[in-house]
Amino acid sequence: MNSSWDLMLLVLFGTGIIFVWPQEEPIVTPKEAVELNELHPVVDEKKQELIQRAEAQGISVVITEGYRSHEEQDGLYAQGREEPGSIVTNAKGGESYHNYGLAIDFAIEKPNGEITWDIDYDGNHNGRSDWEDVSKIAKELGFEWGGDWPGFRDYSHLQLETDVSMYELQQAEKQR
Repeated sequence: MNSSWDLMLLVLFGTGIIFVWPQEEPIVTPKEAVELNELHPVVDEKKQELIQRAEAQGISVVITEGYRSHEEQDGLYAQGREEPGSIVTNAKGGESYHNYGLAIDFAIEKPNGEITWDIDYDGNHNGRSDWEDVSKIAKELGFEWGGDWPGFRDYSHLQLETDVSMYELQQAEKQR
């Protein structure tokens, strides 16, 4: 179907009756994501809730990255390849959910104001890594955590779990 409504059809054989139930509107559409050039409002809302819920557990979350242009993404991709530094991404411009406002990166702020990417840091002294606590909250909010990825793990990366594929985003961008 070409509308934003997917239809569930149930055909009762022998009666010829067809029941149609509309499903919920998608929270993200490819067209909307490619037109924003900023964080998607749903991601922004969930980001704020993540910060608040982490703070309630004694963890200060700092968002280090949100929407990223294709050029910025290409610059990060070049790092550790054509440019000095360590490889921090395997995604070129147009291949990252950051490029569509559907991802954020975070770090933890220590009480002294220092920002840390130490995934073992337990600043609230609950016996678990603050990163583990934050990723758990993020997953409850509907984010996918890059620390769960096989192979290249991106511990600071959170992207909105959505039915919109990278292919659909890229196709919507080409039609723009």
